[in-house]
Amino acid sequence: MSAYWPAGMPATLDYPELTAGELLTTAARLYGDRTAVVDGPERLTFAQLHARAAAFAHAARDAGVRDGDAVLLHLPNSVWFLVGYYGALLAGASVTPANPLQPAPALRAQLLDTRAVLAVSHPAHVAALRAAAPDSALRTIVVVPPADHPPDGTPAGAVTLAGFVAGRPAAAPGTAVTPDDVAHIAYTGGTTGDPKGVRVLHRNVVANVVQMTAWRAAHLLVADRGGARLRPIPGVLDAGVSPGNAVTVSVAPLFHAHALINVNFLLLCGTTVVLPGRFDPGLLLADVERHRATYVTGSPAMWHALLDSPELGARDLSSVRVVSSGAAPMDPATLEALAAAFPDAMVSEGYGLTEATCLVTAAPLLRGARRKPGSVGLPIFDTAVQVRSPGDGAAVLGPDEPGELWVRGPQVTAGYLNRPEATAEQFAGGWLRTGDIGHVDAEGFVFISGRTKDMLIYKGYNVYPRELEDILHGHRDVGAAAVVGRPVPDVGEEPVAFVVPRQGAVIDPEAVMAFVAERVPPYKKVRAVHVVDALPTSPAGKILKAELRARLAQPPTTVRS
Repeated sequence: MSAYWPAGMPATLDYPELTAGELLTTAARLYGDRTAVVDGPERLTFAQLHARAAAFAHAARDAGVRDGDAVLLHLPNSVWFLVGYYGALLAGASVTPANPLQPAPALRAQLLDTRAVLAVSHPAHVAALRAAAPDSALRTIVVVPPADHPPDGTPAGAVTLAGFVAGRPAAAPGTAVTPDDVAHIAYTGGTTGDPKGVRVLHRNVVANVVQMTAWRAAHLLVADRGGARLRPIPGVLDAGVSPGNAVTVSVAPLFHAHALINVNFLLLCGTTVVLPGRFDPGLLLADVERHRATYVTGSPAMWHALLDSPELGARDLSSVRVVSSGAAPMDPATLEALAAAFPDAMVSEGYGLTEATCLVTAAPLLRGARRKPGSVGLPIFDTAVQVRSPGDGAAVLGPDEPGELWVRGPQVTAGYLNRPEATAEQFAGGWLRTGDIGHVDAEGFVFISGRTKDMLIYKGYNVYPRELEDILHGHRDVGAAAVVGRPVPDVGEEPVAFVVPRQGAVIDPEAVMAFVAERVPPYKKVRAVHVVDALPTSPAGKILKAELRARLAQPPTTVRS
């Protein structure tokens, strides 16, 4: 435990023996008539959200879904995503979320891998599901509003959500599912290879939500005769989230672990979740003002766009108490800009990965908590982070020595679906090999340098793109930046930058290279700058560096040193 462990916080937590669906049951009992979700004109209280999820669960059981079957959620962010998600869990199924924009071949691969028997889709995307479904285990497709009837061409067995749940009870059915069963089959982003299905157990989901609730709301989830309740941690005050009083505007895709686990945590804390649809910086800022949001989370790509929006200075953002960044590393310059844009908020960066359910490290959301610039915080409750030698992982390294991060904790998942070799490679002896490079300082704070696959070796020296990206973000004309390696005979790889100008700025590649060269040893200099309109990102906000490397194979269009 770090010397800077927050005063009053317990050293360890108890984790109730609950399933993930029971988190909503607990929230409905605690908050009842409080608004749980806002999606345009649709508003559901906690009691209504639970009742609709329970009706979905009964309908799923009647459609033949049994304990342990997979249910595919093929949906954009909406209230119906949450109804389908909790409904599938309460039916005893495992939930496998899918990006609704992915092409039919990728969707088919997920259907075949999970053997999903039921899917929930949207009228705008169901055609891709129809193309992916033949010869799979899929038996039923439920189409959510605004469809009044299944669109033309929908596979046989499709029904509208209204027809599916009609007449079903508002109390959840009983199942034999336990905390040791699979709650999520969550697919990795696939930014460096084929996506893999991660087997996230119910106990992993509950553990990570309990950890977040203590770390960010200073409350414990404790079992009682009614199921469970929240209890404040004695003496720990002024936490970022006040249970029963918080509001969030959520634009991150719910099919990604970062958003999905955060929403579980926020709903358990009685937070009203506003779902505005696809991300637009101006509209997000308007929603924050309109709904008096207190908690906003997102990825660096989102924050860069928001800080560049002309609407930023025109909106009242004084309600925001927490600005949380995840899904990818954040540069210090952007963190400073966020602190200036949201002066009444605590700005916190966390670190996690799908294979660890979601959150691994973060600064606690307490006003007096210690933070360090450039750090992703401390390992949360009951979580250990070791730095080991890259490659074999045989040696455990000391403070401030860079190496590969290995993680152990109750949120570490049960490995990959149908991939025993990959599971054996990444999960060993209770530890998760993350593939991320970083270091832990003498006080326990964790710092991330980048991915092992992104590290460059130039003339025998290790070069970490994250360091160069942080410097680039400090340039007055640079709004976003990514650094990748370009193979060069006899020297290895040289660093090459892709940069997006700030609004109204014009980038001089030579000046940017000189800016970096003044701040690093010669072997770390950026050797070329490509000016682009936008960086390619995954739906979760991670920069797709494989695409940038592919661009380097094309004829050069920028200045080289």
